[in-house]
Amino acid sequence: MYRLIYFIIYPFMRIFFPCKVIGRKNFPKKQPMLIICNHLTNVDPVYIYQYFYEKKFTLAKKELFESKVLGYLYRCVGGFPIDRGKVDLKAIKTSIAHLKDGHKLVVFPEGTRNKESEELQGVKNGAAMLALKAQVPIIPMHIEKRAKIFRRNKIFVGKPFDLAQFYDQKLNTETLDKASEIITQKLLETQNPQK
Repeated sequence: MYRLIYFIIYPFMRIFFPCKVIGRKNFPKKQPMLIICNHLTNVDPVYIYQYFYEKKFTLAKKELFESKVLGYLYRCVGGFPIDRGKVDLKAIKTSIAHLKDGHKLVVFPEGTRNKESEELQGVKNGAAMLALKAQVPIIPMHIEKRAKIFRRNKIFVGKPFDLAQFYDQKLNTETLDKASEIITQKLLETQNPQK
């Protein structure tokens, strides 16, 4: 089903939401990775889904799964719900399981869409926690601007990095804050590597 949906969406995205990927060589294939990216519109997950063929799992707000039809489709392409209003242990365990099983997981570490500007918002500690628990590399991405029909966009792919310096440390707020600072810096560096 994943491949079928991919090929159905493929021409639609190429025509209506064209996008150029810069730094594709930085995207490792067939390796467990935590993919982190800024979040501007609801099209962002589709960009990552469509322009990087390998199957990925994606955390998405639980409200997107309220419709049985849309919920089914989201699950078919690797989406699974998270309740952003609380500490969702089920979503956390599912995320870590996917990473430990050798898959890629997409997370938008700002926690929600940035509706005010295209600048990076404050990064939550969730991405750092998942990377540390699963002990997997992280690949930063940056979507240049808000998705608009027929307007070409760009996705910048940064070089993978890890948080190995924290692997042996106690997973507390201080450690997560420090790890999140590194994640923030890597995201900022990926905004436009050509500059």
